[in-house]
Amino acid sequence: MPNMSLTKVPMPEQDPNVRNKNFEEVALGYTKEMAMEEATRCLNCKNKPCVNGCPVNVPIPAFIEKVAAGDFEGAYEVITSENALPAICGRVCPQENQCEGKCVRGIKGEPVGIGRMERFVADWHMANAKPVENNVEKNGMKVAVVGCGPAGITCAGELIKKGYDVTVFEALHKPGGVLSYGIPEFRLPKDLVAKEIESVQKLGVDIETNVIVGRSITIDELMEDGYKAVFVGSGAGLPRFLNIPGENHLGVYSANEFLTRVNLMKGYKFPECPTPVKVGKKVAVVGAGNVAMDAARTAKRLGAEEVYIVYRRSEEEAPARLEELHHAKEEGIIFKFLNNPAAIKADENGWVNKIEIIKQELGEPDASGRRSPKPIEGSNYDLDVDTVIIAIGQSPNPLIRHTTPGLDTQKWGGIIVNEETMETSKEGVYAGGDTVTGAATVILAMGAGKKAAAAIDKKLKGE
Repeated sequence: MPNMSLTKVPMPEQDPNVRNKNFEEVALGYTKEMAMEEATRCLNCKNKPCVNGCPVNVPIPAFIEKVAAGDFEGAYEVITSENALPAICGRVCPQENQCEGKCVRGIKGEPVGIGRMERFVADWHMANAKPVENNVEKNGMKVAVVGCGPAGITCAGELIKKGYDVTVFEALHKPGGVLSYGIPEFRLPKDLVAKEIESVQKLGVDIETNVIVGRSITIDELMEDGYKAVFVGSGAGLPRFLNIPGENHLGVYSANEFLTRVNLMKGYKFPECPTPVKVGKKVAVVGAGNVAMDAARTAKRLGAEEVYIVYRRSEEEAPARLEELHHAKEEGIIFKFLNNPAAIKADENGWVNKIEIIKQELGEPDASGRRSPKPIEGSNYDLDVDTVIIAIGQSPNPLIRHTTPGLDTQKWGGIIVNEETMETSKEGVYAGGDTVTGAATVILAMGAGKKAAAAIDKKLKGE
């Protein structure tokens, strides 16, 4: 009989007032007993709505059945038949909007903790299993992948299993893309990212770092070098700004720069690692997505006494995961909803000392269906801050589109693709992930990489 408890087995976590001063992982993970107990909550539905909610179509009930039986390696094999990065997805996927959002158990009570069990299975495998070699026969064709983030890693992993020689070209000095530079250590430990990437490298994928495609080498030159196809998964690393007075003052960061300094360049270990990150005592983070939560919670851990989230809409419209909002509140982040920055002010030396804010009210719905915020006249006030972090989104770097003739792009910079095959307007070039959609989720990028790999394989085999 299934376990009919209306609630998930709770996830052990660090105390909020302890964790907001360190960079160790917030959630501590299930024990095997917890994972097996949670697995018994699954009803093993015939129509499997959770699978339809997963962008990479992991056979979720099948892996949960293995967990319930204590066959954790079997569960890992089921997951990795469709998902090459389970330890990462178990931690950062927005399960509440995807697999768990479709779970029948969520109609009355909480859905099954699919993400928590995926994380457990992946961690168990890393701690206990022996590496498996890829013995697929090579087909003599080579494919290039641009960008070593979730889309690129997934595409490369799928293609290597199909017999291609795959080289991934990464602009930064470490592979991982947003997994390495964007997501903080306390949410996604970097040694874990390295291990998941190593598992793909062990299959035979070659990763070349410090190669900026569009500068070091162009896509046309890759094709001339004998690559039969190129997949572009270069992400969305170009920050957007508010275009308000004072954005050039000292002490204003884009969230992209701030998090890159802290995560990829280990700024949280200064002076052990030579990357200074100045935050001061009071920090305002503009925006309310996952990146804004990451920046705010990071600033708190770096010693800021007061950290504000300033967002022009209401809490109900905040795009961050519910778990991230919940954790930020627990850690003492102060939320200022229906508030919009009007200007950033500085002292006589040019350093930020205030942010001018104007209060908002919600008007009629906009094109996206969300009610548009409108300024309340005369409601302006100043908030004393030392640092301002802008976290209102990113767009693709223009380098690839400027150096690749024949590649059609959106006005905002995204590469235009056939959504069924991820093919671009340029013969032999495919694209997926944030470089197509703008900043989205890890698992959606992985889904695009997987879809592109299948289409590349089909095309190159002449099917």
